[in-house]
Amino acid sequence: MNIRNWLNYIDGQWLDSEQRLTILAPATNQPMATIAQATVAQADLALAAARRCADSGALTRPRPAQRVTWLLRIAEEIRAIADEGARILCAENGKTLRDARTEFVEAARYFEYYAGMADKIEGRSIPLGNGYMDFTVYDPMGVSLQIVPWNFPVSICARSLAPALAGGNAVVIKSPELSPLGLCVLVEAIERAGLPQGAVNLLCGRGREVGAHMAASKQVDQIVFTGSVPTGQSILRAAAENAVPSVMELGGKSAALVFADADREQVLSSVRDGIFFNAGQVCSALSRILIHRSIYDEVVESIVQLAEGLHLGAGEDNADLTPVISAGQLAGIEALCRTAQAEGAVVATGGEALSGVAGHFMRPTVFRDVTSHMTIAQQEVFGPVLAAIVFDTEEEAIAIANGTDFGLVAGVFTQDLNRALRCARRLRAGQVFVNEWYAGGIETPFGGVGLSGYGREKGQEALYSYVRTKNLAVRIKGEEGSAS
Repeated sequence: MNIRNWLNYIDGQWLDSEQRLTILAPATNQPMATIAQATVAQADLALAAARRCADSGALTRPRPAQRVTWLLRIAEEIRAIADEGARILCAENGKTLRDARTEFVEAARYFEYYAGMADKIEGRSIPLGNGYMDFTVYDPMGVSLQIVPWNFPVSICARSLAPALAGGNAVVIKSPELSPLGLCVLVEAIERAGLPQGAVNLLCGRGREVGAHMAASKQVDQIVFTGSVPTGQSILRAAAENAVPSVMELGGKSAALVFADADREQVLSSVRDGIFFNAGQVCSALSRILIHRSIYDEVVESIVQLAEGLHLGAGEDNADLTPVISAGQLAGIEALCRTAQAEGAVVATGGEALSGVAGHFMRPTVFRDVTSHMTIAQQEVFGPVLAAIVFDTEEEAIAIANGTDFGLVAGVFTQDLNRALRCARRLRAGQVFVNEWYAGGIETPFGGVGLSGYGREKGQEALYSYVRTKNLAVRIKGEEGSAS
């Protein structure tokens, strides 16, 4: 079998290294490619290239309209390679071919969206009276280090890279070891858009070595990270040494509140998308469903029927439920399922891996009779595992939903608008969906509270994470006025 070796992109060149990482296909557990394993020395080269680009003014000296042009060109180039990129992402990540293509299309949309804002980063004037002129401007952060997760590498990379470039920053992307190839395709497209040398750099190395080294570097002006809480905390400790501002998206244990008047079809559709999409490997997954006692058994039974009707298979076949990313991920999911049973949760369906297959397939799993203190109700599983919890009152539902260390998203299912808005106001989450999980889009700010992190991605609000506010206060000679 001819296995391609992919490279890292540093300072406008594709570079190899002495060591390589092997990429395994989740559906077969077989090698499908290798990628150059970036070294600490190469990481320093990438940071230096980004620093030269940022300091040179190559991204900010031209009128902002030039950044608009660059971002629109990137979007065009991404759309042109969406089919090719989707095949590679599908194979390395395990997700369906349809969903992999959607990632590339969504990536293009991020660049189009922020292209529309790149020439509209406007300051304001502040009245100080005669004799003074005072105004604000927005400067780029400088060098943005972006550490990308493996679950949606192309889309998540684009949601940070696009606003960073719109704001005039140079970027170093640390790709995930488990699924880095889609990002290589993405950067190949970006390369054809003609950005200044060093504006975008991509490298794949071990997180504990290369990622940790770059997070602690004084060359970095900002860190953007999506991933696990422990890794995020480690990065934040390194960032604190240099007082580097960061945007952190660290996952969640999100809850949907289902009241007695909820539309059953809306609930089931949202469960399917919310916990079984991408094999549940979604930070904002619907991992807890809180159901009013009067409809609890009925709704749980419907969800079990839904889960048992899903077809497990490879992403290339556009199966309903695809494999999880790795053997380690699968083992962790199964361990949490065993803990749930030991603590008294009842397996309504699933609860274990699919046997007799080479790939990493977890059966769609529903636990019932879960209580809020159980591990399965508190810890992020990052797999196709749903915990069903019963509640009696609105007050109780809110308390259960808010009773974890996380606060990324939440949902409310009811036909009562007043109830929906009451709950939405009180739910401890950065985003609340009403009657449809994932109702937002790239236009809607996304981020969490608590251990789900801080800062916002997506929407207009995200752009201001990639610029600094500077105030200019000017004394005008010859005009009357005083500071007092």
